[in-house]
Amino acid sequence: MLVSAVTLGCALLFGQVEMPEAEVPPVPTEAPTDAPVKALVEALEQPRAQADPDTWAFQMAVPDTNSPRQSSASRVLCLNLPPTPAVPSGQWRAQCDETKKECLVAPAWELDSEGHETGKPLERVSMCLEVMPAAMARAYRLVPAIAEAPPGWYRDERGRVLQYNFDLHRRIRVGGAWAPRWLHETAGRDDRVRVDFGVDLEWPGDPGQLHRMTLLDTELYLGDASSFEATLLSYDFRSERDEPLFRVTTFYGRPRRFDVFANLGFWLEVLHAEQVRREDVKADFLTLGSTQATLDLWHSRDLVSYVRLRAGPSVERDRTNGFLTLVPAAALEGDLTVDRDGFHHVLFGVEAQKVLLAERVEGRPLRPERLRLRASYEVIALAINDQPVSLTLDGRGTWRDDLANAPAGWEWSAQAGLRFSLWAPARRDAPGAQGGKE
Repeated sequence: MLVSAVTLGCALLFGQVEMPEAEVPPVPTEAPTDAPVKALVEALEQPRAQADPDTWAFQMAVPDTNSPRQSSASRVLCLNLPPTPAVPSGQWRAQCDETKKECLVAPAWELDSEGHETGKPLERVSMCLEVMPAAMARAYRLVPAIAEAPPGWYRDERGRVLQYNFDLHRRIRVGGAWAPRWLHETAGRDDRVRVDFGVDLEWPGDPGQLHRMTLLDTELYLGDASSFEATLLSYDFRSERDEPLFRVTTFYGRPRRFDVFANLGFWLEVLHAEQVRREDVKADFLTLGSTQATLDLWHSRDLVSYVRLRAGPSVERDRTNGFLTLVPAAALEGDLTVDRDGFHHVLFGVEAQKVLLAERVEGRPLRPERLRLRASYEVIALAINDQPVSLTLDGRGTWRDDLANAPAGWEWSAQAGLRFSLWAPARRDAPGAQGGKE
């Protein structure tokens, strides 16, 4: 009985003391495999100020057709961002606006059709010599954009560049055309084809001056009446005067003054060869040199397009009959580039020539005459490797009586063909993509 009471008392005593529970070690569990993806999604959903500094740039997207364009006149900075699936290199080109705290950002490499980096660097871009720290970029709003393009060129949303503005006065040209001919004296038609080539150059001089040169300007006619016409060199200098030649004042109503300018120029031709075929008659002429003065009746602001008068003498050798002649000539001609991008080009002219100091040749007048008419139109249809391919339409008429034993009369030619231009740069006044193609 005593033992039982002691045992019960001890039990009640120890029940008043709280014993610590045994610590159970945690059971290790494997982390889910998509934890990094979830962490990235959570970071993108946060405001930029709270996002992880290594993941905020993942919000950048590649540009599309509606994206803004960088300017070729503004400074470009290199920007290195964390890699993305579309731009794994992380290399971008940035143009920043301090007032807006905004940067137009374009990939530094071309993109494929699915918007992924190809590893091909952008063509015709300025070199970025400064690097924009990523820490500094966090202070700006980054806007996907299309990289800049030089004036006269256009860049698409994939970063590929193409030329859309062409100067047809600076090129190497090769062309061909169907060029049938009709003679007034015969009812038939001469079926011919024309092959033409030449080098056109143009450059500005001092303000208000323009120089133009053509080398190896050649036209070969093959077919029923084979012939050719070629010029080794022609040079044209044109200018615009600041001071009027004279001024006219009228007094009907209030006095009014009209300034009359004499925008004179100079035209030179060296070694012009012509071979003429009319049925059984053949004649060859070689102009050793020609110097003529020009007077612009109208010209464009940049002097490229004009309507003018041209007159002066030439020294010509009649190679068929073996003597030299003096050939004065006068012409009214026009050269018009119709549109800003140089796609439409119009030429027209009327020229009269008189052959003097010629020896008497049986079967032709002592002082023969020539009259030439021409109108042509050239339009760029497409470009191959940024070199334009043009459609050419040409109409010509010639009256002459300088061929011995051939009746005087008209010959007419209608020509249609294609012309391929090499090295045809953008016009000097070509706009940038911001102000041109959008």
